[in-house]
Amino acid sequence: MTVSINHNLTFTTELDENHPVAQGLLSLSYENQVAMLEGMLKALVAPAIQPILDEINEGNTYALLKVGA
Repeated sequence: MTVSINHNLTFTTELDENHPVAQGLLSLSYENQVAMLEGMLKALVAPAIQPILDEINEGNTYALLKVGA
């Protein structure tokens, strides 16, 4: 039997509110800001850390660390 425990890291994005790209992001609703930033993190960070997760999980028999969608 497998049991999953979901846990989260909190990321903070600091913006220069005078930059045009930041202004575009800030013009979106909070929900859309979060969705966009989380999407970027999943697309860029998750693949980059997968080799590290593979190394951590290698030979593990009791727990596997995964990045969820």
